[in-house]
Amino acid sequence: MNIALIGATGFVGSAVLNELLQRGHRVTVLARNPAKLTAHEGLTVVAADAQDATQVAQAVAGHDAVVSAYNPGWTVPDIHDQFLKGTRATIDGTKQAGVRRFLMVGGAGSLFVAPGLQLVDTPQFPAEWKQGALAAREALNWIRTENTLDWTFLSPPILLQPGERTGQYRLGDEAPLMNGDQPGSISVADLAVAMADELETPRHVQKRFTVAN
Repeated sequence: MNIALIGATGFVGSAVLNELLQRGHRVTVLARNPAKLTAHEGLTVVAADAQDATQVAQAVAGHDAVVSAYNPGWTVPDIHDQFLKGTRATIDGTKQAGVRRFLMVGGAGSLFVAPGLQLVDTPQFPAEWKQGALAAREALNWIRTENTLDWTFLSPPILLQPGERTGQYRLGDEAPLMNGDQPGSISVADLAVAMADELETPRHVQKRFTVAN
Protein backbone atom coordinates (compact mmCIF):
# COMPACT_ATOMS: atom_id res chain seq x y z
CA MET A 1 0.00 0.00 0.00
CA ASN A 2 0.94 3.65 -0.39
CA ILE A 3 0.65 5.16 3.08
CA ALA A 4 1.16 8.69 4.41
CA LEU A 5 2.42 8.80 8.00
CA ILE A 6 2.32 11.78 10.35
CA GLY A 7 4.37 11.79 13.54
CA ALA A 8 7.00 9.33 12.35
CA THR A 9 9.80 10.67 14.56
CA GLY A 10 7.89 10.14 17.82
CA PHE A 11 7.83 7.16 20.19
CA VAL A 12 4.78 5.54 18.57
CA GLY A 13 5.23 6.91 15.07
CA SER A 14 8.77 5.60 14.68
CA ALA A 15 7.59 2.10 15.62
CA VAL A 16 4.71 2.34 13.13
CA LEU A 17 7.12 3.48 10.42
CA ASN A 18 9.44 0.52 11.06
CA GLU A 19 6.56 -1.95 10.99
CA LEU A 20 5.12 -0.59 7.74
CA LEU A 21 8.49 -0.60 6.00
CA GLN A 22 9.22 -4.14 7.20
CA ARG A 23 5.95 -5.24 5.61
CA GLY A 24 6.97 -3.74 2.28
CA HIS A 25 4.58 -0.80 2.20
CA ARG A 26 5.57 2.47 0.55
CA VAL A 27 5.51 5.18 3.19
CA THR A 28 5.48 8.95 2.75
CA VAL A 29 6.44 10.68 5.98
CA LEU A 30 5.39 14.26 6.70
CA ALA A 31 8.08 15.89 8.83
CA ARG A 32 9.03 19.39 9.90
CA ASN A 33 12.65 18.25 9.99
CA PRO A 34 13.26 15.63 7.26
CA ALA A 35 16.89 15.23 8.41
CA LYS A 36 15.64 13.24 11.41
CA LEU A 37 14.61 10.35 9.15
CA THR A 38 17.00 7.64 7.99
CA ALA A 39 16.89 6.83 4.28
CA HIS A 40 15.09 3.63 3.29
CA GLU A 41 14.10 2.15 -0.07
CA GLY A 42 10.39 2.34 0.68
CA LEU A 43 10.47 5.74 2.35
CA THR A 44 9.74 9.19 0.95
CA VAL A 45 10.10 12.17 3.26
CA VAL A 46 8.17 15.38 2.61
CA ALA A 47 8.80 18.61 4.50
CA ALA A 48 5.36 19.55 5.83
CA ASP A 49 3.79 21.04 8.93
CA ALA A 50 1.11 18.78 10.42
CA GLN A 51 -0.62 21.88 11.82
CA ASP A 52 -1.22 23.25 8.30
CA ALA A 53 -4.15 21.55 6.58
CA THR A 54 -3.09 22.76 3.13
CA GLN A 55 0.40 21.31 3.51
CA VAL A 56 -1.09 18.06 4.81
CA ALA A 57 -3.49 17.84 1.86
CA GLN A 58 -0.70 18.36 -0.66
CA ALA A 59 1.49 15.73 0.97
CA VAL A 60 -1.13 12.97 1.45
CA ALA A 61 -2.95 13.32 -1.89
CA GLY A 62 -2.98 10.10 -3.88
CA HIS A 63 -2.24 7.80 -0.96
CA ASP A 64 -4.30 4.76 0.02
CA ALA A 65 -4.44 5.77 3.68
CA VAL A 66 -3.22 8.32 6.20
CA VAL A 67 -1.88 7.17 9.57
CA SER A 68 -1.47 9.80 12.27
CA ALA A 69 0.67 9.31 15.34
CA TYR A 70 0.82 13.06 15.80
CA ASN A 71 1.90 14.37 19.19
CA PRO A 72 3.57 17.76 19.67
CA GLY A 73 5.54 16.32 22.61
CA TRP A 74 4.60 15.63 26.23
CA THR A 75 6.91 18.39 27.49
CA VAL A 76 5.29 21.10 25.35
CA PRO A 77 3.60 23.52 27.81
CA ASP A 78 0.50 23.99 25.66
CA ILE A 79 0.25 20.38 24.53
CA HIS A 80 -3.56 20.45 24.74
CA ASP A 81 -3.97 23.23 22.18
CA GLN A 82 -1.08 22.08 20.01
CA PHE A 83 -2.41 18.52 19.90
CA LEU A 84 -5.86 19.66 18.84
CA LYS A 85 -4.50 22.09 16.26
CA GLY A 86 -2.45 19.36 14.65
CA THR A 87 -5.25 16.81 14.82
CA ARG A 88 -7.74 19.18 13.21
CA ALA A 89 -5.31 20.12 10.41
CA THR A 90 -4.50 16.45 9.82
CA ILE A 91 -8.16 15.45 9.55
CA ASP A 92 -9.08 18.45 7.39
CA GLY A 93 -6.06 17.95 5.13
CA THR A 94 -6.89 14.29 4.64
CA LYS A 95 -10.44 15.18 3.66
CA GLN A 96 -9.27 17.94 1.31
CA ALA A 97 -6.97 15.45 -0.42
CA GLY A 98 -9.84 13.02 -0.95
CA VAL A 99 -8.23 10.19 1.03
CA ARG A 100 -10.95 8.22 2.81
CA ARG A 101 -8.97 5.87 5.07
CA PHE A 102 -7.64 7.60 8.18
CA LEU A 103 -6.11 5.84 11.17
CA MET A 104 -5.11 7.64 14.34
CA VAL A 105 -3.26 6.68 17.51
CA GLY A 106 -4.88 8.38 20.47
CA GLY A 107 -4.54 7.91 24.22
CA ALA A 108 -5.74 5.53 26.90
CA GLY A 109 -7.34 8.35 28.90
CA SER A 110 -10.63 8.15 27.02
CA LEU A 111 -11.13 4.47 27.83
CA PHE A 112 -14.02 3.76 30.22
CA VAL A 113 -12.99 2.28 33.58
CA ALA A 114 -16.62 2.26 34.80
CA PRO A 115 -19.97 3.21 33.27
CA GLY A 116 -19.76 6.90 32.42
CA LEU A 117 -16.25 7.26 33.87
CA GLN A 118 -13.21 7.64 31.65
CA LEU A 119 -9.70 6.98 32.89
CA VAL A 120 -8.58 10.61 32.46
CA ASP A 121 -11.30 11.72 34.91
CA THR A 122 -10.18 9.44 37.74
CA PRO A 123 -8.34 11.01 40.73
CA GLN A 124 -5.27 8.84 40.23
CA PHE A 125 -4.66 9.87 36.61
CA PRO A 126 -1.11 11.36 36.43
CA ALA A 127 -1.16 15.15 36.23
CA GLU A 128 1.77 15.26 33.80
CA TRP A 129 -0.21 13.34 31.18
CA LYS A 130 -3.61 14.94 31.75
CA GLN A 131 -3.61 17.80 29.23
CA GLY A 132 -2.47 15.56 26.41
CA ALA A 133 -5.02 12.92 27.40
CA LEU A 134 -7.84 15.47 27.48
CA ALA A 135 -6.86 16.64 24.00
CA ALA A 136 -6.80 13.06 22.71
CA ARG A 137 -10.29 12.50 24.14
CA GLU A 138 -11.53 15.64 22.41
CA ALA A 139 -9.94 14.42 19.17
CA LEU A 140 -11.82 11.13 19.52
CA ASN A 141 -15.08 13.02 20.03
CA TRP A 142 -14.34 15.06 16.90
CA ILE A 143 -13.54 12.11 14.72
CA ARG A 144 -16.67 10.27 15.83
CA THR A 145 -18.69 12.96 14.06
CA GLU A 146 -16.89 12.30 10.76
CA ASN A 147 -18.96 10.51 8.14
CA THR A 148 -16.79 11.17 5.08
CA LEU A 149 -13.72 9.37 6.45
CA ASP A 150 -13.28 5.65 6.99
CA TRP A 151 -11.57 6.40 10.28
CA THR A 152 -10.15 4.19 13.01
CA PHE A 153 -8.93 5.37 16.42
CA LEU A 154 -6.48 3.17 18.32
CA SER A 155 -6.15 3.68 22.07
CA PRO A 156 -3.09 2.05 23.64
CA PRO A 157 -3.50 0.19 26.93
CA ILE A 158 -2.81 1.91 30.25
CA LEU A 159 0.83 0.80 30.06
CA LEU A 160 2.67 1.47 26.80
CA GLN A 161 6.38 0.84 26.94
CA PRO A 162 9.51 -0.05 24.99
CA GLY A 163 9.98 -3.74 24.36
CA GLU A 164 10.26 -6.55 21.88
CA ARG A 165 7.93 -7.24 18.99
CA THR A 166 5.99 -10.45 19.64
CA GLY A 167 3.33 -9.93 16.97
CA GLN A 168 0.69 -10.96 19.51
CA TYR A 169 -1.99 -8.85 21.16
CA ARG A 170 -5.54 -8.94 22.51
CA LEU A 171 -8.31 -6.73 21.15
CA GLY A 172 -10.71 -4.56 23.14
CA ASP A 173 -13.07 -1.69 22.44
CA GLU A 174 -14.15 0.96 24.95
CA ALA A 175 -12.60 -0.31 28.19
CA PRO A 176 -8.93 -0.80 29.05
CA LEU A 177 -7.75 -4.40 28.83
CA MET A 178 -6.51 -5.79 32.13
CA ASN A 179 -4.03 -8.47 33.16
CA GLY A 180 -5.90 -9.94 36.09
CA ASP A 181 -6.33 -7.05 38.50
CA GLN A 182 -3.42 -5.16 36.96
CA PRO A 183 -3.54 -2.75 34.00
CA GLY A 184 -2.85 -4.30 30.62
CA SER A 185 0.33 -3.38 28.78
CA ILE A 186 1.92 -3.61 25.36
CA SER A 187 5.24 -2.82 23.76
CA VAL A 188 5.24 0.05 21.30
CA ALA A 189 6.44 -2.44 18.67
CA ASP A 190 3.32 -4.58 19.17
CA LEU A 191 1.10 -1.49 19.16
CA ALA A 192 2.55 -0.79 15.72
CA VAL A 193 1.73 -4.36 14.68
CA ALA A 194 -1.90 -3.79 15.68
CA MET A 195 -2.04 -0.55 13.68
CA ALA A 196 -0.51 -2.17 10.60
CA ASP A 197 -2.88 -5.16 10.88
CA GLU A 198 -5.86 -2.79 11.02
CA LEU A 199 -4.54 -0.95 7.99
CA GLU A 200 -4.16 -4.14 5.95
CA THR A 201 -7.33 -5.87 7.21
CA PRO A 202 -9.83 -3.28 8.47
CA ARG A 203 -11.93 -4.51 11.37
CA HIS A 204 -12.67 -1.24 13.16
CA VAL A 205 -13.87 1.21 10.50
CA GLN A 206 -15.49 4.24 12.15
CA LYS A 207 -14.73 2.69 15.54
CA ARG A 208 -12.27 3.02 18.38
CA PHE A 209 -10.40 -0.04 19.60
CA THR A 210 -7.68 -0.85 22.10
CA VAL A 211 -5.09 -3.57 22.48
CA ALA A 212 -2.82 -5.21 25.06
CA ASN A 213 -0.53 -8.23 25.21
